[in-house]
Amino acid sequence: MESFFQRHAYLLEHTDLSMTRPLMNDIDWKYRLIGIKGPRGVGKTTFLLQYAKKNFSFSVGRCLYINMNSFYFRGRGLVDFAQEFVKRGGRVLIVDQLFKQSGWREELCECYRTLPLLQIIFATTTVEEPGTEDDELSKLAHFYVLHGFSFREYINMQAGFDMPRVTLDDILNKTEEVQKSILMKVRPWIFLQSYLHHGYYPFYIEKHNFTENLLKSINAMIEVDVLFTKQIDVKYVSRLKKLLYLLVLGGSESPNVSNLAKDINTSRATVMNYMNNLEEARLIHQIYKHSNAEGPKKPARVLTHNTNLLYAILSGAPSDQDVMETFFTNSIWRHHKVETTRKSGLYIIDDNLQVCVCDKNAKKRIKDPSVYYTRYNTEVARDGDIPIWMFGFLY
Repeated sequence: MESFFQRHAYLLEHTDLSMTRPLMNDIDWKYRLIGIKGPRGVGKTTFLLQYAKKNFSFSVGRCLYINMNSFYFRGRGLVDFAQEFVKRGGRVLIVDQLFKQSGWREELCECYRTLPLLQIIFATTTVEEPGTEDDELSKLAHFYVLHGFSFREYINMQAGFDMPRVTLDDILNKTEEVQKSILMKVRPWIFLQSYLHHGYYPFYIEKHNFTENLLKSINAMIEVDVLFTKQIDVKYVSRLKKLLYLLVLGGSESPNVSNLAKDINTSRATVMNYMNNLEEARLIHQIYKHSNAEGPKKPARVLTHNTNLLYAILSGAPSDQDVMETFFTNSIWRHHKVETTRKSGLYIIDDNLQVCVCDKNAKKRIKDPSVYYTRYNTEVARDGDIPIWMFGFLY
């Protein structure tokens, strides 16, 4: 136990509190069982350590961070460890990498039932185990999702600002006012290209080779988060990776599931399952055609979850249109429903708002006054249009 406290103290000593994520203030920390979901690379470990450092003195011993990758836990379960921690006066146990442990969901529930003085905060993947949608842990724990950096967070980090979030309604209906309030402090356009390439994942700060690190994370998302969690045989890993590449290579085209099934030598149903798995891992974003029809749907578009993935997976430079549509959908999907139409670049938001993503010089081909146009390759859009970077301030 002492070695864990020593490791905890060392990690907190080297944890930077200069910028914390907005999620820190959104969580209700009074709950006894809190899960932080997030894809690999978005900063869950740093987030957990920042919370510990901000709220607990590491010399008192009431709070402890542990990483379940430690070989110590190959011979001892979480319940036994938690019981000993509580006996020593511990009250808050922060657990990282727990989802790789067999039976981890049951162990958390047992800790909750048998240790009423203990609060557990744990990090896990966004990929859900089969059959756990309504299990005991889902009912006991309060889950929150940590995303990668928004464009707003990236600018705040790079320029040392604390610019607030804005709402979709303000962007659409108070464009000039919001635009002016931001441009008085910073010129977002000069930060946009670097964000699109490497700003979504916080590990860009480490100054190492970002693309190489991201490719390692992508492989781990597939090999560990998807295969391990979904209990897919490892011999099929090449199919998943090839499918991801083909989907990204397809760009803005509607995916042909039958052709994809032939290309990776499997069935159409398996391709659809794999696509859902890749979406849960936050590698792709499936966008469906706007329709009132019920029942299963095939995605009309498949985009990478964020633009950093697009640049890392493609060997050549992606088109501006694909990059900007990916940026737009990634910025807006967390709090709003996003669907597409037959018309290229046109999206339906929350069932009724129409937004067209296009270059600054593109003509308004849709003669409908209710359609909003968001422009890229411009810092300031005029004539009622919206510069696309503004959507990066939504979260």
